[in-house]
Amino acid sequence: MKKIITSVFLISICFFAKAQTDSSGTTNCKLRISLLTCSPGTELYSTFGHSALRVIDSSTNTDIVFNYGTFEFDDPHFYQKFVQGKLLYFVSVTSFSDFMLQYQYEGRGVIEQVLNFSCEEKQNLFSALIENAKEENKYYKYDFVYDNCTTRLRDIVKRESKEPFITKDIRPDEATTFRNLIHDYLDKGKEYWSKFGIDILLGSPLDKKISNEEAMFLPDYLMKGFDSTKTGEKSLVIEKRVLMQPTVQPQKITLFTPIVVFSIFFLLILILSFLKSTDTFFKYFDFLFFFLTGALGVLLLFMWFGTDHTTCKYNFNLLWAFPAHIAGAFFLNKKSNWVKYYLRITVTLILILLIIGWYFQGLNTAAIQIANILLLRTLIHLYKHKING
Repeated sequence: MKKIITSVFLISICFFAKAQTDSSGTTNCKLRISLLTCSPGTELYSTFGHSALRVIDSSTNTDIVFNYGTFEFDDPHFYQKFVQGKLLYFVSVTSFSDFMLQYQYEGRGVIEQVLNFSCEEKQNLFSALIENAKEENKYYKYDFVYDNCTTRLRDIVKRESKEPFITKDIRPDEATTFRNLIHDYLDKGKEYWSKFGIDILLGSPLDKKISNEEAMFLPDYLMKGFDSTKTGEKSLVIEKRVLMQPTVQPQKITLFTPIVVFSIFFLLILILSFLKSTDTFFKYFDFLFFFLTGALGVLLLFMWFGTDHTTCKYNFNLLWAFPAHIAGAFFLNKKSNWVKYYLRITVTLILILLIIGWYFQGLNTAAIQIANILLLRTLIHLYKHKING
């Protein structure tokens, strides 16, 4: 039923869009197209904000929004597709009033930038949006930094402009990376544990120095980009206004951040490691700690080779979350030459990580503390192997 309603809606839009060109082929300029930028919300998925395109057609009294950020949450294979990076997003078309009601309910602000396009450019852009929203065209495979609901708007607006875009540099500096910008939003939203998880799962591609255009993968930066763009001699944005102020309450400050928790954990393990009465405790702790670290490494390998997530490749966290720790956990206290080699390899990998890892990948400081615990316990096992012959 939902697809039927959408199809009827699109057919009506197509009819009215065609009706705007009269018999002489002249376009009646009754379109107003604008970029809507929505402020971040409280949920992780809304931390980075959102973008959409609004089209007002005064000849038909329609006011609609094209949204590239929708997906079928009720898909029975939703989580499997999401983890594998195969989840398809699609273009949805909704009324402007319904769009605003959703963001009003979530307490999120909305800013509108009206595009300074000619009649022909607006007509072409509107036609392209309608074409994209058709059932056979609307689906696309989402990529968080390279192909998302914001970059799609950037690309389609740029493509339908008759004049090339000339945009001032909106990056904080020339060395800015994807991870830098993501961290800014997570820190502002006090999403410290989400930041920790993202830094572990996403590899070195996130640390690429980005171009000015690539910075517009985030809604706020697309808004800044449009504000800073000229097409020929004119500004891309002719009018900018706040449609709704955000009412979301800021997250409360918490002391239990990953860096605090794992720093205390490291100090506790450091102290306990030099107490003879803790041998029994560490027999179980080391097994569990090494096993879980290895299991994390298996997950990172799967995210690298078993999914379509481009930013999960070349992950230097594998130097401490080494998959072989799963097997090593069972033999830590065994007197064997291969166990010594395994322990030496573990120490070498962690030292390589600590020495050069920062250069290639923005490693999370809390994850470094976990690596330090692993290094400490590995060195202690090496020392025991040495004194026990």
